[in-house]
Amino acid sequence: MEHHLPYTIALLSRTPATLDTLLRELPDAWTSRNEGDNTWSAFDIVGHLIHGDRTDWMPRVRMVLDLGETRTFEPFDRWGQVRESQGKSLGQLLDEFARVRSDSLDALRALNLRAEDLGRRGRHPALGVVTLSELLATWAAHDLNHLHQIARVMAHQYREAVGPWSVYLGVLQCAGHSAS
Repeated sequence: MEHHLPYTIALLSRTPATLDTLLRELPDAWTSRNEGDNTWSAFDIVGHLIHGDRTDWMPRVRMVLDLGETRTFEPFDRWGQVRESQGKSLGQLLDEFARVRSDSLDALRALNLRAEDLGRRGRHPALGVVTLSELLATWAAHDLNHLHQIARVMAHQYREAVGPWSVYLGVLQCAGHSAS
């Protein structure tokens, strides 16, 4: 499927409610455990999504529109959520994510992007030249990546408890993905 901005916004607008329904008021054993060193828990992933909305997606959209390829995007701090989430509960993070995402999407809609805007180009520090359309499509795929990651991390908690059924559960066979 080609990138289609209304589809992107439709998906991005649903992520906070999806996470809220899945995670709110679950025991910490589900939401605070990870898969080992340098991996994230569901709590960490929600924090990461907040951090990304604040520091990455819309700031980069604005850079593409305002500066094009003349300035490289700031590198993304893949662990920035650690300090920003300290002292907060998962419920607080879920509420914060809903607010931040709503603000991000309001700002995106307010740009009234046209088809020709989506072809505008910016410069990523590792990937080089990227289009606004690619950036926006990546934002949606990034959400889906982390929804998958949360399901995998949570299923990982029962990998031994399911016994022989593990051979039928693809989520337990998944070797994982990058933390970002």
